[in-house]
Amino acid sequence: MKNIYVTMPTLAPLDEVNAYLQKVWESGVMTHNGPLLQQFEREVAEWHGVSNHTVVVNGTIALQLAIRALGLKGEIITSPFSFIATTSAIMYEGCVPVYADINPDTLNIDPAKIEAAITPNTVALMPVHVFGNTCEIEAIEAIAKKYNLKVIYDACHSVGVQYKGKSIFSYGDVSCTSYHATKMLNSGEGGGCFTNDKELDAKMKRIRFFGFSEDKANIVEEGSNLKMTEVHASVGLANLKYLQVALDDRKEKYMLYKQLLEVNHTLHFQKINEDSCNYSYFPVIFDSEETLLRVEKALQAEHVFARRYFYPSLNTFKDIVPYMAMPISEDIASRILCLPLYYTLVIEDVERITKIILEVL
Repeated sequence: MKNIYVTMPTLAPLDEVNAYLQKVWESGVMTHNGPLLQQFEREVAEWHGVSNHTVVVNGTIALQLAIRALGLKGEIITSPFSFIATTSAIMYEGCVPVYADINPDTLNIDPAKIEAAITPNTVALMPVHVFGNTCEIEAIEAIAKKYNLKVIYDACHSVGVQYKGKSIFSYGDVSCTSYHATKMLNSGEGGGCFTNDKELDAKMKRIRFFGFSEDKANIVEEGSNLKMTEVHASVGLANLKYLQVALDDRKEKYMLYKQLLEVNHTLHFQKINEDSCNYSYFPVIFDSEETLLRVEKALQAEHVFARRYFYPSLNTFKDIVPYMAMPISEDIASRILCLPLYYTLVIEDVERITKIILEVL
């Protein structure tokens, strides 16, 4: 029996990737802000209808680059319900993560909890669009304006998402995304920073390339080597052509899962804005951790490997952050399981997975 994992990459046909790689081999340009990297930056920006896009080696580095380019030092308020990269990016740049608990329905950071967490040391907010479901943008940005804070959105799940007629990447001082193999658009590894500020975009591009000035004649920033290679850009360009197909496919399978599972009223699902979500994951919230573990065991017995995104709640990693109670995030994290959802997952397997779950319940 084949193994079914929580996600798999959406991949263009190999010959289409090879057509880009042929250009790399012919030019001999493997990296250093090559032509395919520039093309990938431009085409992804055009697809989303935004102007400024800086591509880097991964989504974690994108978050770090945004913090560094904005010159932030102090406390950054973020969500405890996320992948560890959100917290580690803040810490790696010498800032202090401060958590605000989540809304139990949307699973996104609760704006009311944000305001309560602000101190004189707060310099920025880093909300997460959890599973590609848009945060309460107006409330968040009103708080940022009131307290003169920067906003960096962790939009690593949010490729393709629109909000009020604009790309989700149009919001905040910087929006950061990921092109990791598991994301809606992948380049194997990769990440991107989007901003409406042309000078900030130029600064991020300088930092990405060791801090060199645009003419490479001088070092004008405290920079690093954050560049994506031409090989990764080749993969990203080929896969970009299939992004809309992948988005449509995810929505179809997401809706099927929900239709089949919502007959059991002990199950709960993330409250999503259907006009502003890319259906990148299908999380199920069980009535208890005990029930989740029974379901997980039954699925694994049938070679189905769902995943506990995001468990445990980040505030409980006491070896790296002082513990601060986040009761909603801790509770949800203990009861949530993401089911397999990806382009090559067949409908029959969606039906089989739901049958296994319902039989346990």
